[in-house]
Amino acid sequence: MQAEQIKALIESQIPDCDVKSVDVMGDHIGLVIVSPAFAGLTPVKKQQLVLSTLSAQFADRSIHAVDYIKSFTPEQWQQQQQQQQQQ
Repeated sequence: MQAEQIKALIESQIPDCDVKSVDVMGDHIGLVIVSPAFAGLTPVKKQQLVLSTLSAQFADRSIHAVDYIKSFTPEQWQQQQQQQQQQ
């Protein structure tokens, strides 16, 4: 799958989602995602939410594995960006 296809799929299924990065490495991917839907969720629940959007791609083996998911609320993303600018 192409990065833009994955981005569109995830953004269509998670409310107010902004996929910042899709790193495609063959049939493995890495994701950076920002959404208010992550507020109050544990890291495992965030991961489950993202992975559930890709269930069909796992089933048809167009995606074999997700190597990493970095999930942020908009506030967490803003804080991270500010920290990176200060470094």
